[in-house]
Amino acid sequence: MKPAASPTAPKVTLPDRYDPKRNPAADLKTALALARADGKAVLIDFGADWCPDCHVLHELFQSAETRPLLERNYHLLAVDVGEFDHNLKFAGKYLNLNRSGIPALVVLTPEGKVQVATNDGSFANARSMDSKQVNAFLTKWAPKH
Repeated sequence: MKPAASPTAPKVTLPDRYDPKRNPAADLKTALALARADGKAVLIDFGADWCPDCHVLHELFQSAETRPLLERNYHLLAVDVGEFDHNLKFAGKYLNLNRSGIPALVVLTPEGKVQVATNDGSFANARSMDSKQVNAFLTKWAPKH
């Protein structure tokens, strides 16, 4: 018999793009609860579906080189910022989108403490990145098990 899935649990491991209908505060609450239970970090990916660099980063996250690293160490939230007019109050708690551009990444401990926020715009040109560069970032900030 298959266990019943919780209808309210968001998909936090590898979201499918940036859904403007999602509630990032509720998703974060769920991700932090999961992180406290399993020791993984929470990775928040701020972006938008119109953004070419966000699409490239999403594809890198799905790649055979990066996906296992993500799944092993992180609960991933994709937060839609629209045309820099959506979820800005939530984003502002973690980074400055005017400086970071998108995509922008934030790594939180299971307790919700910011480990790093890419305010330097280091992912805003993701189209020039490869899996090795993304994996280096993910490995650096992964929890030490």
